[in-house]
Amino acid sequence: MPALPDSVKSLAESYRNRRVMITGGMGFIGSNLAHLLVSCGAEILVVDALLPNYGGNPANLVGTEGRLAISQADQRDRAAIDELVRGQEVIFNLAGSVSHLDSMKDPVTDLEVNSLAQVILLEAARAHAPDATIVFASTRQIYGRPDYLPVDELHPIRPVDVNGVNKMSGEAFHTLYHQVYGQKTVSLRLTNTYGPRMRIKDARQTFLGIWLRRALENGPIEVWGGEQRRDLLYVEDAAEAFLLAGSVPGLIGGVYNIGGGPSITLDALAERVIAAAGSGRAEHHVFPPERKRIDIGDYFADDRKFRTASGWSPRVDLDAGLARSVAYYRERMSDYI
Repeated sequence: MPALPDSVKSLAESYRNRRVMITGGMGFIGSNLAHLLVSCGAEILVVDALLPNYGGNPANLVGTEGRLAISQADQRDRAAIDELVRGQEVIFNLAGSVSHLDSMKDPVTDLEVNSLAQVILLEAARAHAPDATIVFASTRQIYGRPDYLPVDELHPIRPVDVNGVNKMSGEAFHTLYHQVYGQKTVSLRLTNTYGPRMRIKDARQTFLGIWLRRALENGPIEVWGGEQRRDLLYVEDAAEAFLLAGSVPGLIGGVYNIGGGPSITLDALAERVIAAAGSGRAEHHVFPPERKRIDIGDYFADDRKFRTASGWSPRVDLDAGLARSVAYYRERMSDYI
């Protein structure tokens, strides 16, 4: 296992020997979180349905063999979830779909996995793990097109696609269950997150994944528009935010933005990806109509609320994060395409 980052070492005691469940634990962020929790000495249960096109990949847990338990279960299965949550102390709830375009093509399934499945987990925890802290992976997508930048938590919530509506619903249920039943929930609204173990075979999870793949294959990176600004969060920094959310009592009941480094245009980001890979080229394309309808334009987060309450801040800058990502996929490309 990789050594714990210095910033996480102080958190290790919070998780040593504690029962921790990660839904969506074979996915991008969930698996990176699992690796850190193994190093913390937690007793980990990874739950993942391994649904096609949802990002779960057994290769993401290479190196954890024998140090965590795995259950292939669908969060929509109430009986299975009832048993799995029993006695858990911390639940990192990352299961769901993040594909905006897929949600527009199949809104009912998106509703099931991003809204109904969250209620099933919350009900199961209320019955069988009432003292558990539940940390929900929400998203900046729920804000829609920003009225102002950077976007803070007081910004109106106006999702522009089905996925955003359903993620908004999932987050709202977590807040409701805290307010009504006293469940210890925390929701993190993540900005664009990238790094090792993300899906790179297509753009279902993140455009940056397919960009990295194309650059490593010395192919074209398709840039739609290019002037849009984004902030980028390296996955190890995201995982650290989850660890804090699951262990700092003062965060319970809150909803927090989790941002990244300074914002950057997509044009400039494409050039940084090409530089990190040492290959590839940018090609500008007209925005596909089905994508343009649900694009949010510029976004970067004001996450001072979380930083102040937790002491967290991102440690890995964009160039370092891209270099680490390139090195990871150079070595393990076949596991991801």
